[in-house]
This record gives sequence, C-alpha cells and structure tokens, in this order.
Amino acid sequence: MKKNNISYFDLRLFKKVMVYAKPYIKTYYAVLISAILLSLFSTLNPYLLKITVDDYITPRNFDGLMTFIFVMLIVLLLEVVFQYVFVFYANWLGQMIIKDIRVSLFKKLISFKMMFFDKSAVGRLVTRSVNDIESIANIFSQGLFMIFADLLKMTVVVIVMVTINLELSLVVFSILPLIIVATRIFQKSMKKAFEQVRVEISNMNTFLQERITGMRIVQIFNRESKELEAFKLINNRHKNAWIKTVWYNSIFFPIAELSTSITLGLLVWYGGLRAYSDNDFSLGVLFLFIQLSQNLFRPLRQIADKFNTLQMGMVAADRVFEILDKEKFENNRLIELSINLKGSIDIENLYFSYVSGQEVLKNINFNINAGEKIALVGSTGSGKSTLINLILLLYDFEKGDIKIDGVSIKKVSKENLRSHVASVSQDIFLFADSIFNNVTLYDPKISLRDVQKAASEIGIEEFIKKLPNGFKHIVNEGGTTLSSGQRQLISFLRAYISNPRILILDEATSSIDSFTEELIQTATDRIIKNKTSIIIAHRLTTIKKADKIIVFERGKIVEKGTHSELLKIKEGYYKKLYQLQLNKEKIN
Repeated sequence: MKKNNISYFDLRLFKKVMVYAKPYIKTYYAVLISAILLSLFSTLNPYLLKITVDDYITPRNFDGLMTFIFVMLIVLLLEVVFQYVFVFYANWLGQMIIKDIRVSLFKKLISFKMMFFDKSAVGRLVTRSVNDIESIANIFSQGLFMIFADLLKMTVVVIVMVTINLELSLVVFSILPLIIVATRIFQKSMKKAFEQVRVEISNMNTFLQERITGMRIVQIFNRESKELEAFKLINNRHKNAWIKTVWYNSIFFPIAELSTSITLGLLVWYGGLRAYSDNDFSLGVLFLFIQLSQNLFRPLRQIADKFNTLQMGMVAADRVFEILDKEKFENNRLIELSINLKGSIDIENLYFSYVSGQEVLKNINFNINAGEKIALVGSTGSGKSTLINLILLLYDFEKGDIKIDGVSIKKVSKENLRSHVASVSQDIFLFADSIFNNVTLYDPKISLRDVQKAASEIGIEEFIKKLPNGFKHIVNEGGTTLSSGQRQLISFLRAYISNPRILILDEATSSIDSFTEELIQTATDRIIKNKTSIIIAHRLTTIKKADKIIVFERGKIVEKGTHSELLKIKEGYYKKLYQLQLNKEKIN
C-alpha cells in the first residue's frame, strides 16, 4: 500500500485541482471575498455591542439606543447574507470541480489498455471514482475556504483585542498555549485515524465488489459462512477506525470547552475587579472581549478537524491524480484504415508477455487473406485469445507487428480499428438495460427497425419477441436472467448489426444447447460471408470448413494447414486432438 505523506496544503496538487476551477474562477473569488467580509462582520458586531453598552445603555440614552440597534440589525443581516454566499458557493464550487474531475477520470479509465485493469482492483477504482473525489470536494466546502476564513477571523480578532486593551488580551492569550497544544495533538491523532478509515473503506469496497461479482462461486462452493466471517472482520476494522475518531473527538472537545470556560471566568474575574476599582474601565470593553474570546476559540477548536479534512482531500487528490497523470497506452496514431477495407491480416515476428520475462506469444508469423475463414486451435493458455486481444488493441505488443491491409495497427487509432472489427466471445457481458440498447450500445444511427431486420436475417427474432417487451426487455447486469445461449445470440446480433469487415469468434459456440448452436451456426454463416473471419473453437468439428487452421501450443505455432492437410500429419498435434474429441463424442 502506498504511504501518503501529503502536506496539509500541497501546492503541486492544489495547482492540479485549480485547473478544474478555472471555468468557475469568478465563483472562487466571490467565495474568498465573502470569507474576508465575514471575518470583518464577525468582529464588527461585538464592537458595535461595546459601543451600545458604553454610549447608550450605561448613560441610559434610549433614543440613540433604538437607532443603533437598527444599525446592528443591518450589519447582522449583511453577515447572514455573506454567510449564505460563502457556504452555498463554496459547496457549489466543490461539486462543480469534482463533477469535471470525475468525467476526466472516467474518460481516462476507458482509454487505458486492459493491462491497467489486470493490475488494478475494481473496488479500489470505484473508491477513487466515488469516495476519493467526494473528499476533493471537501477541500473547498469544508477545508481550504473554512480554514482561510477562520484564520482571517482569528487574525482580525487578535488585532482588535491588542489594539483596544492589552491587559485583557493577555488574559485571553494565557489560555491559548493549552488549547494550541491540545489542538496539535488532536490533529496528529485524527490524521492517522482518518487515514486508517480511508484504507478500511477501500478494503471494504474491494471485498464487496469481488464477492458480489463472484456470488455464483461463493454459493456453489458453500462459502457463505466463510465470506460472512471475513466480511465481519473487515467491517469490524472499519468500525474500530471510526470509533477511534469518535474517541479523539470526545476527549478534545471537552478540553476545548473547558479552556473556553476558564477564559470566560478569567475575563469576568479580572474585568470585574477592574470595573470595581477603576471608574474609567469600560463595561463595553469587557462585553467585547467576552464575545471576541468566543470568536477566537471557536474556530481554533474546529480548525484541527478542518485541517484533517483538508489533509484527507489532498490525499484523495493525490490518489485520483495518480490515475489522471498516467500516460495513455495510445501512441500518436494518425493513419485511418480505409472505409473500403479489404480485411487482410499479416502477423509478423510477434512477441508478447503480460509479465516481463514470461512470454505468452513467441515469434508468431502467419497471414490471413481478405475474406478468408481462419481457425485458431490449441489447449487452454496456448495464446489464442491473447492474439485476439492484440488484434483488438486491448494490449500493446513489444516486438513484431500486426498489419491490416498492409497498415501497422500501431499507427491506427483504436476507435478507427474497432469500427472495422467485431468480436463475439464465450464470456458475454450485457449491461443492465434493454436488449435494444445492449445491441446498439446507444449508436444513434441504428434504429429499432434496423435491429429487428438484422435479428430476422440471422434467425433470432422469434426468441427475442417471446421475451417480455421484446427488444425493450430489460436484462440484469451481466444478462444473468438469460441463458448462456440467449446471451450468445444477442452478442451475435450486436456483432452482425455493426457490419464489420473482420469478425472474431472466440469460443462463441461453447456452453450452449444444440438448438441454439444451430441458430448460431446459421447466424455465423450469414455474418462471415465475404468477411475475414478468425474463429477460436475447442470443438474441432465446427471448423472443418475453415480455409486454414493455425495450431498453437505454449505460445508458438506448431502446425498450419487445412483440416484434411493437418489430419495427414503423422503424430500431428491437431490429428491427436481431433481423434480424441471424436472418441469422446462416440462415448457420449
């Protein structure tokens, strides 16, 4: 886990956040001006009370008193107005900034290659996108501006106190060391406690995300009680982290209140003696200092908590910008594949590894002519799906090249490449949305009539019509309310309607019944007509008619040829695999 050593006010991070504040810079300055005015008004009101006591109440000038009370009321109303402006727009600014940061973060996340997601826990990415960004908003709503306003208010109070009466000022200041030391201890303790809270929230999000996603495995293998116990431990650590913050608060704030009460007692004692022994001593000054001491100690009591809020906001900003500052895995790709793409693919001296030094693909060389139907065969982990991921630009390869119509895909944007390629995999993911939206993926160019026509052409319209609301039927996340075969059919429709020039079928006929397989075979024949097709299949009987079969083993190509050519190879890998499957089918 990364150790966060972020200062209360990290200028480097703050500059990054302020980039997002530029569109709202007028609001930013309005909040600052409001903070300055509030510091003046909060001191002006006690001073007006002093004048009221000395000039109107003590000499019993009730006519002037009513006029001056009206002035105090006006000042109070102005303070309320600027308090509203300060609180509302500080929060508004924070929310506007995190709205834009969240959009930038999501935009960055969807630009990354799959290697990033392979190394990143989903729960932690969710925490960065939700909890941490909300903490950044607190930099403005509860941290920076509040601290600035409080410090300004305290500065004005100290200046007024020292200017009016140094003796009473020293009485107030005598208690300051106690509360400052207590505040410092409290701040350090709360900083550690809040950091632990953030860690436990991230751990809880990760745990829940994984268990909810893998609930099928949890239940099939009777892991409910074990996972419940594990969750109880995580939840208990989260509770303990929060209780620690409550415990620190329960100690600090009574000490702060006691310090304030002692200060008031000292002011009344010393001020009372002075008023009794010195006729020139002003009662209004005593009232002023009583109120100003409140204005001094109140923000001082709260400033430690606000510093922690600012600290957590800076830590969160560091985590979020750690992702935002990552370079995209995309190079400057300026070449676009032709609209009239033929679809030939050349793979030259290709090497790839997920982990440095552990090559998954080694010196892969073969070509696919435009319109050919190519099958990739091999055991699990031999590199077939990895090759498909590279063709789709989901990962970047280290050595070699992949060319489409003679153009290296390294020079082509992923958006342009994928507009010509469609893929159907064995693991179909459907969003919690209608079948229509899952097929079109919100492409405004595709109408409901287009989808219905396409479904009819590949022979699956009837099955969709039988669902409640037909094409408007809402499926659960992942499509769990549909069978695996039904999900495969929807995925075929999604690929078919995009009208790709290159079609990739990755185990697309696995885990389905014979009736659905027949539908998919019909759809496949329709889709691959006049298209370059790459098919991965464990069931070798489905690829007999392939123009070429490429056999993989441990990241290398071990055989190439047609079905009949490969069966003629004595002790051939493909021949052994094919005969083994035939024997199993006869037994079944």
